[in-house]
Amino acid sequence: MKHINVILGFFLLTFLFSGCNTNPKVGLLLDTVERERWTKDRDLFVNKVEELGGSVIVKVAESDPSVQFQQALDLINEGIDVLVIVPVDKTVAAGIVTTAKKSHVSVVAYDRLIWDCDLDFYISTDNIQIGEKQANFLTSSKPEGNYVLIGGPTIDNNSVQLYLGWMNVLQPLVDKGDINIVSNTFANEWNVENGYTVVKDLLDNDVQLDAIIAGNDALASGAIQALHENDLEGEVLVAGQDADINAIRNIVFGNQTITVYKPLESMAFNAAIAAVKMAKGKNPTDNMSFTVNNGHHLVPAILLEGQIVNKQNIKMTVISEGFIAEQEVFE
Repeated sequence: MKHINVILGFFLLTFLFSGCNTNPKVGLLLDTVERERWTKDRDLFVNKVEELGGSVIVKVAESDPSVQFQQALDLINEGIDVLVIVPVDKTVAAGIVTTAKKSHVSVVAYDRLIWDCDLDFYISTDNIQIGEKQANFLTSSKPEGNYVLIGGPTIDNNSVQLYLGWMNVLQPLVDKGDINIVSNTFANEWNVENGYTVVKDLLDNDVQLDAIIAGNDALASGAIQALHENDLEGEVLVAGQDADINAIRNIVFGNQTITVYKPLESMAFNAAIAAVKMAKGKNPTDNMSFTVNNGHHLVPAILLEGQIVNKQNIKMTVISEGFIAEQEVFE
């Protein structure tokens, strides 16, 4: 009997300590760090997890979903407690979630929703609202004319969400005949080349352009490059997203109309706090009632609000909040 009690005591202690992990081990899977915003997300997240007593292993997939899947397997085999993913592909990433759950590893989707899986938590911005903000700003200045829409890859859920936001604003104006959408494209990647190609092809075919709404600042930058080659920079309204330093400079020079600043610090901090709580066996969603449907179930979520940045409010937004240093913009 004494021997049995010792064994039971050992298992009880093991269970208690496993539920009270004081040094959480978190895996962070990134799509890419090619765009500067992702290095900011990474550093903010890692610093916050470490501040909370945990550690982070970071892996970057370079926009390859199969690489990201293998990286997830490697992290799970290394014994992580929680996995935080910026998914390359919303569908392939569902397999990562399923595999992780089999190993009792909780999963947080960061910035991009993962579809059709038992996802534990999601943190992002309200991307439909961001799309609406972009379209509202441009149509308030240019309520009539030819519009170009350049979305990101459809394997990223945010591309579809932004498009829905754009069309919520544009469709009534299209129906009235005030706006003509001359090009509506989803790019293969969130990069400069895709934005450039779309706009260059239109200009080569003598299509008049009045406004361009791009899914991010890289696509917007490519569009501006094509406009520049045709002496049209500053003549066509251009909206982007992410508040990249190059976009902020383009706004100062008058070549880009707006970008959207995402509250990366709040996103990263909330994701870090949720990850550490889950690693310690706690519920990250206490006192939360907001959820997002990912096609499988209602995922507890935090959706933050993006903010329009234009020439008039640069100093009051990205500079005053320390997102970008003033000397970087006005050097």
